[in-house]
Amino acid sequence: MIGRGRLGSALAARLANGGVVLSDEDVDLVLLCVPDRHIAEVAASVAPGPWVAHVSGAAPLASLAPHARRFSLHPLQTFDRSGRAEQFDGTWAAVTAESEAADAAGVSLAQLLGVRPFRLNDDARIRYHAGAAIASNYLVTLFDSASALLRSAGAPPEALIPLMQRTIENGFQRTGPIARGDWATVDAHRHALRTHAPEFLAMYDVLAEVTAR
Repeated sequence: MIGRGRLGSALAARLANGGVVLSDEDVDLVLLCVPDRHIAEVAASVAPGPWVAHVSGAAPLASLAPHARRFSLHPLQTFDRSGRAEQFDGTWAAVTAESEAADAAGVSLAQLLGVRPFRLNDDARIRYHAGAAIASNYLVTLFDSASALLRSAGAPPEALIPLMQRTIENGFQRTGPIARGDWATVDAHRHALRTHAPEFLAMYDVLAEVTAR
């Protein structure tokens, strides 16, 4: 394994819990857990022979050149800096491969990690990764924005957390003024934002349009 950031540390712990030995000798698989911009450089420095794989959600398999025995496995999960193996619990993972042997190797790694694999075509990776970024990264942006508005209104931002958690638990059922067709309230929101927090108005308008559609 090359790279011990958030994902690499958790992945190493998960493999160790499964009895997998990480070693520099008699290597079957070289797993690159490095930032996307370094994958091609690091892959080129690895001697051909073993399987070579990366854990990126966006980088194509071509970034693993010159290796022919290659695949990728992207855990569809966010990881903190604790390195805890249980961060993989309940996680799905995208396996991208160019041959049956590579697919089998990717699925085997997924099974070792205890994650649920699904196949992902190489040419669909960027669309897939954009969806993952919206679901994870932009969730943080939405929480930060909503928190700022509650704080400016004198309400505690932490009160949003149960609301957001329940929305997930309820299967993402759509509620609120747009779902009810209450455009007067939407217009009131826009007026309040234009007056008190104009930096959030463009974001609100785009989200309202997509939600209504």
